[in-house]
Amino acid sequence: MERRAFLNRSLAVAGGAALAGTAGLPAQAAAPRPPVHLVGPARALGGHPANRAPLRQEPFLRLPPGSITPKGWLREQLDLQLNGLNGRMPEVSEYLDPATSGWAVPERDGWEELPYWLRGFGDLGYVTGDARTLEVTRAWIDRILATRQPDGFFGPSALRTALNGGPDFWPYMPVLDALRTWHEYSGDDRIVPALRGWLKYLDGQPATLFGQGWGSARCGDTIDTAYWLYNRTGDSWLLDLVHKMHANSADYTTAIPTWHNVNLAQGFREPAQYGVLAGGSALRDATYRVYDTVMRRYGQFPGGGFAGDENARDGYHDPRQGFETCGIVEYMHSHQMLTRITGDAVWADRCEELALNMLPAALDPLQKGIHYITSANGIQLDNVPKSHGQFDNRFAMQAYMPGVHQYRCCPHNYGMGWPYYAEELWLASADGGLCASLYAESSVRADVGDGVTVTIAERTDYPFGETVAFALSTPRTVRFPLYLRVPGWCRAPSVLVNGRSVRARGSGGYLVLDRPWQHRDTVELRLPMRTTVRTWGANRDSVSVDHGPLTYSLRIEEAWTRFAGTTDWPEYEVRPASPWNYALVLDEKDPTRSFTPERTRARAANPFTHTGTPVRIKARARRIPTWQADDQNVAAPLQQSPARTTEPVEHITLIPSAAARLRITAFPTAGPGRRASEWVACTASFSGVDSPQALVINATAEPEDSFDQSIPRFTWWDRTGTEEWVQYEYAEPVRTSGVSVYWYDDTGHGACRVPQSWQLEYRSPAGAWQPVSGAPAYGTATDTFNRVSFEPVTATALRLRVRLRSGVSGGVLAWRVRLS
Repeated sequence: MERRAFLNRSLAVAGGAALAGTAGLPAQAAAPRPPVHLVGPARALGGHPANRAPLRQEPFLRLPPGSITPKGWLREQLDLQLNGLNGRMPEVSEYLDPATSGWAVPERDGWEELPYWLRGFGDLGYVTGDARTLEVTRAWIDRILATRQPDGFFGPSALRTALNGGPDFWPYMPVLDALRTWHEYSGDDRIVPALRGWLKYLDGQPATLFGQGWGSARCGDTIDTAYWLYNRTGDSWLLDLVHKMHANSADYTTAIPTWHNVNLAQGFREPAQYGVLAGGSALRDATYRVYDTVMRRYGQFPGGGFAGDENARDGYHDPRQGFETCGIVEYMHSHQMLTRITGDAVWADRCEELALNMLPAALDPLQKGIHYITSANGIQLDNVPKSHGQFDNRFAMQAYMPGVHQYRCCPHNYGMGWPYYAEELWLASADGGLCASLYAESSVRADVGDGVTVTIAERTDYPFGETVAFALSTPRTVRFPLYLRVPGWCRAPSVLVNGRSVRARGSGGYLVLDRPWQHRDTVELRLPMRTTVRTWGANRDSVSVDHGPLTYSLRIEEAWTRFAGTTDWPEYEVRPASPWNYALVLDEKDPTRSFTPERTRARAANPFTHTGTPVRIKARARRIPTWQADDQNVAAPLQQSPARTTEPVEHITLIPSAAARLRITAFPTAGPGRRASEWVACTASFSGVDSPQALVINATAEPEDSFDQSIPRFTWWDRTGTEEWVQYEYAEPVRTSGVSVYWYDDTGHGACRVPQSWQLEYRSPAGAWQPVSGAPAYGTATDTFNRVSFEPVTATALRLRVRLRSGVSGGVLAWRVRLS
């Protein structure tokens, strides 16, 4: 389904959940930390203007593009991008054809594709210095500016009236970003007038415009551009425009206006952005509350994303759910912006978690293909639609391909991920200093102190090692503060200056070195890494394993099959060639003792592959035979841990999750005795639009009524009047004497009704199916659990055999088995 089709659907839930109070998240760096306190007052800075009054001063600012030179593994990712999909997108995307794009020829069509691609592509050129990329960027900037009209409008003419007779201002948001960074890199004096003209045109639109379309949910992007322009022109009408946009766009201050994953990834920061103008802490707090609410409901698994395989859906929060690639890079971008706005290091932690654990797995190792969603638990990446409601889209979206005609947003948009990350490694502090915000081998050239230009070379193999070394070059002694982010997972950081231990002042999540600096001064930051185990209570007490900033996944052997494409642009499916259904065996007193970190001998430049990763972890596990894939090769949802399993203990290998395209990252645990839970494999005689896995998901659900739409459901639709069944299968024989069934019935809405009749059958250890004995009646009441007791049986499987009513179908919301 096209993304446009989701617009009305996702914004239609504007009356959605009210914001819950702030609560801690079971994540590596979940809880907010106190904001940084700058050493000195804000001062004028060359090349990166600070906020003009009345805008509040932000503690950190972006450095001009080109200030930072990434090296090491990050440079390798950027080089792969240059030679991969983003860098060569004009070869595969007709949306980038200058002869047919409305961004070059206003009479032709154009929407978000060119803007999405150009903002990442341009910054790829700025951070790598690649001449071809810079020339193509310049050519597109020239084409776009040549479409300017006297009233300030530019781009495809059809966009003037595309949104209910008014302008669709959403696709302009990413193109404004592209124009801004081009100006910062090149000094092109055409950009400021062009942006001023467009925003003046926008200011002339009725206020109701800002409550419509994708732009309503993502208005913070335009607010950011208005601030950028105001800091350069001082035009006060720009601030009036900001007030107007905030007052009339999607409201993130009192509710969550949309559950569309990309809308949330971009939109949740809007209150904090508006707060830069409006002041006070309430707006900043609203952004934290929205993030907290979303992540507590849908982000209860490792990797930093949330269950948004289009829209987040009630009941679908298992780690098999995916996070859209657009969501990954937009969430990273939001976290980067909030790092600068708030000075809270937790946002850099969150950006790092996404970049180092999720983003690489969204791409094939050579970045020739991309997929739409990445899951914490994903055991097959094929080009097959999932039609049972497992995901919130029914098109194929897991194989690696250019994807331009399958899900065209992500292939065009993903390109900003690594370039923006590289540009946020270093930030200017508003008091004339520098901040090492994200860690990777690099060098930075920037003005500090009273205007002295210094260079700092950063040497490190972080996140695979725990030491970060800095070497300063300066033409003369200069005093300035150096802020070093301490990741939230790090307990005992230490700093050496010129080889000697120093006591650095802590401020928020940073260590601060404020001193006169001389040529060839060195700093060594040590961030001791340890193995930790996170428990995800909202996902059945599953666990994940971290070492430092890296989350680890099961190493599943990957069978790659090219199913389409060309030599330059192959399209791949990936299937498992080794078992994946493992539960970890943990030391009960100290779970971290269950894992042994190791270094490998890998020297490959790309560490995000099985063979290239320099680190791994050894662990012990038992298989769970009843944890299986469904009939469309999607992993069944997690059930309660610890899981009862008598399978033998095996030694398994965990690798950084970014290196695992097939991945189990949220693990069940294995446990003995009555404390452990029996896991079931759930299958049915027929799966149409609904999956029997809903009964696994709803193991503890209490439906409100038989038409409860807030939880997943299983139906036999569109079978009518037939005999059907749904079955629980156990790995070991179980003893039971009762079941409870909650029927689905959508009378007045659809064609599902309680069944005409049903009975319970069991499969004995000998393998024969037979009905239970002693059941007095099989209830078919609506809006309640129908409980049935019978003579105890020992069974390896249980089956509801159902006769559907003539002319209608039926289904089940919940089915529970009372085990003895």
